[in-house]
Amino acid sequence: MESVAVSLGGSFLVQEEGVDIALTREIAEVLERVAKTRKVYAVVGGGITARRYIQGARRLGADESALDELGIAVTRINARVLIAALRSPYPVPAKTFDEALLAGKGYGIVVLGGTHPGHTTDAVAVMMAERAKAKRLVIATNVDGVYTADPKKDPNAKILPELSARDLVNITIGSENRAGSAGVVDSLGAKLILRSGIETAVVDGRDLKSLEAALLSQPFTGSVVKPAEKGGA
Repeated sequence: MESVAVSLGGSFLVQEEGVDIALTREIAEVLERVAKTRKVYAVVGGGITARRYIQGARRLGADESALDELGIAVTRINARVLIAALRSPYPVPAKTFDEALLAGKGYGIVVLGGTHPGHTTDAVAVMMAERAKAKRLVIATNVDGVYTADPKKDPNAKILPELSARDLVNITIGSENRAGSAGVVDSLGAKLILRSGIETAVVDGRDLKSLEAALLSQPFTGSVVKPAEKGGA
């Protein structure tokens, strides 16, 4: 069975008020439908919860490595929230790629959080996709694709329906890699997408039709990141 990997922002599951029950259930239903024809590896981010803990711990004097570990712990809590909404997933967040691959032999959906300090969950999703030999990676974020600039700050920013992996790297150069940073795709994740050669879709995770279509390699609203041509990386 073909595999797909998806990076889900933690803020889709847990909002200011707590767990978003309706959206979490809807995302779980999307993953379950996709899992009928694809092996699904879902990587859940830390979202607003992780950022709050990280900001507080940073002010208290924690170093960046400690903050990375804190962020990983929160992603695994968020992963358990998604697992709770699924019918028959691997029952705990996989902590390593090897564990995830082993779990994938018996379960249709495997959920992970972070894995290693310094690796964002976007980066983890790309590496999981590589290890699973996935045909498609989906980055579910809080905007509807990759823009020429941050659309929240630049009213002239334009969406890019299609771009190369090299273009994505260039767009994300200079983005933060500190624990708790947020962006459509972080610079490390973009570089790994370039390396992987895996076609990547960037969608608004709240647009459930586009999320499902992207996971199934069907037409969707968002951006397609095309692999670099051989020798062009």
